[in-house]
Amino acid sequence: MKREPKPTLKTLALETGLAVTTVSRALKGAPEIAKGTRDRVQRAAKAIGYVPDRAAQRLRTGRTNVISFLLEPHDEMLSFGTMMIAGIMESLENTSFHLVVTPQFEKSDPLGTVDNIIRNRLADGVIFCRTTPLDIRVRMLLEADYPFICHGRTELATPHPFVDFDNFEFALDAATRLARQGCKKLALLNARQPFTFSQHLMHGFMTAVRESGVSHVLPENVSIDSAPEAVRDTAMTCIREQGVDGFVCAGESSAMAVIAAVSDCGLRVNEDIGMVAKQTTPLFGQIRPQIDTIYEDLTAAGRQLGTLLLRRIEGAPVSELQRLEHGEHRYRD
Repeated sequence: MKREPKPTLKTLALETGLAVTTVSRALKGAPEIAKGTRDRVQRAAKAIGYVPDRAAQRLRTGRTNVISFLLEPHDEMLSFGTMMIAGIMESLENTSFHLVVTPQFEKSDPLGTVDNIIRNRLADGVIFCRTTPLDIRVRMLLEADYPFICHGRTELATPHPFVDFDNFEFALDAATRLARQGCKKLALLNARQPFTFSQHLMHGFMTAVRESGVSHVLPENVSIDSAPEAVRDTAMTCIREQGVDGFVCAGESSAMAVIAAVSDCGLRVNEDIGMVAKQTTPLFGQIRPQIDTIYEDLTAAGRQLGTLLLRRIEGAPVSELQRLEHGEHRYRD
């Protein structure tokens, strides 16, 4: 059986009645091409099965048309990664770019993966998460003048693109709400200390504690990345031995473990023990008993990351590529 020839830009031009150069620019999402024309070309390309020759494009333009998303796999990051990837993919729709998810294991060399991408030009831009105050990945990418954006901020003097959630505001609002509900001793289930956002959480929580005049406990042996059983046991100790009556949970997995701990102590959430958790998935809203949450829209964050990185690749200044997002209160009343 004779194989049909592979559709080319010329084939697509004949199909749409447009010039080859117009078709090419429309496929790249060029803003000077009318949206209706871009959409028409995209529909025609899908209909005839046109796929750009990525090898030829790389030779011609020096670009890979790949965005690399570095993701650390662990329990708390499963839903995080899924929703973030969905948002990034939405931002790349109708562009020539493809998303490649690259594992970034905690115990591996944090610079190894980034260095490999830079040296071999495996992507046109990099997205990564969980920054530290002096993040060496950010420093390497800045020194190489390599397009990137991160979910999280640093304390480096050189500005860089980022999208972040206001974790200071989250912890401040959550602890303040618990104090106003009558809780006398609060515990913060935080992220691990190396990360910048864990410092923001701590700062917001302690600000609320000082302003409200309540007591507090800071469990040091567990974090939102710990096994649920370990979080549950620690929460039970906080309740039984330290008199904690309110929890601020920076992750959904840790919040569910605390709910289990409250039940195992023979107590009731919202009545005996107060809770406010960060919510990142719709499913968590179906947990019963329902608890107060502050919602972080990770899909929207992914869209922002992808959109801003594409602008960085095109040369947009860093001052236009920084976003700090705020949570949505989803309180029971």
